[in-house]
Amino acid sequence: MTAPARTGSGPATGATAPAAAASAGGVGPAAAPAPTGGVGPAAGSAGPAPAPAAGPVTGTPHPLDAAAVTAYRAAIRAGAPAARTADASPVHAFVLAHALADETVRALAAGEPEPPTVVHLAQEIRLARPVRPGETLVPTLEVAGARREPQGTRVAVRTRLTGDDGRDTVPVGDAAATAVAELTTTALLQGATGVAPFGSLPPAAPPPASGEKGEPSVVTRELTAEQVRAYAHAAGDLNPIHLDPAAARAAGFETVLVHGMHVIALACEEIADRYADGDIARITAVGGRFSAPVHPGVPVELTLQPDGGPGAPRAVRFSCRTPAGPAVKSGWVELAPEGGGRDA
Repeated sequence: MTAPARTGSGPATGATAPAAAASAGGVGPAAAPAPTGGVGPAAGSAGPAPAPAAGPVTGTPHPLDAAAVTAYRAAIRAGAPAARTADASPVHAFVLAHALADETVRALAAGEPEPPTVVHLAQEIRLARPVRPGETLVPTLEVAGARREPQGTRVAVRTRLTGDDGRDTVPVGDAAATAVAELTTTALLQGATGVAPFGSLPPAAPPPASGEKGEPSVVTRELTAEQVRAYAHAAGDLNPIHLDPAAARAAGFETVLVHGMHVIALACEEIADRYADGDIARITAVGGRFSAPVHPGVPVELTLQPDGGPGAPRAVRFSCRTPAGPAVKSGWVELAPEGGGRDA
């Protein structure tokens, strides 16, 4: 799943488009089987697809080694000083959860006459603690709801990452669960009309305003095609629309796209460097809405607004824009206080 394309920028019905799964912050046609546990209708079913079966769907356990953590952060920080710590990016939780969420969202549209384009609209990640190199994490997902919109069907899924050590029993959502992180992913099945509305879509939950704002910072970065490739391999997201200009053009874009979560991860690194003494593990939550794609070689302007008055902020709002307009809106990061006792 990817950052939203401009209206009409996805592949036309019947167009030759990349068959690989759409990536974080990207777009692509939906055509995947239902994951274990069963989600969505059988292909070719008539009428609206039924709501997914009740209950969670559990994905494949993901061992997380130190080399993967280092490679991911190095890809994000290309051209910048080395990271001060060896901790995982908070966005690495999304990397571990993405495959199950993407597969599940696509399975909802399995009964459509043509695979719809999946557009990543928004993402929130909340961490009970940082993910640890050397542990194994298991994603468990539930589809929160779906609703019809003029351009298709909007869906939201919640994914929980649980550790294999049993140490992390914390309140997550409306129930107590052994969870390291909870993620809420919102996507649009562009053109999908066969999914019956069900459930509810959770509202965005940015931190409340403190009433005081610090001095904003503006940072401009330009991501190259080489950096996009490095991120794709580090994140395990090799959708051709990020790597192959011909595939991107077939999907309706001028050239390849930067992964939307690459931009979010870059914002996290910039915020950690400026407001948390380079300690990425102090980020306890991050969220944002995708409004337009970013292409390599185009300046990306990040505006960082600390929230909380003088001293160390507890939250930083951010937005990202290119010369074409906003790319990420309503971004936010929550920070733990220095020495706040987070288990890293």
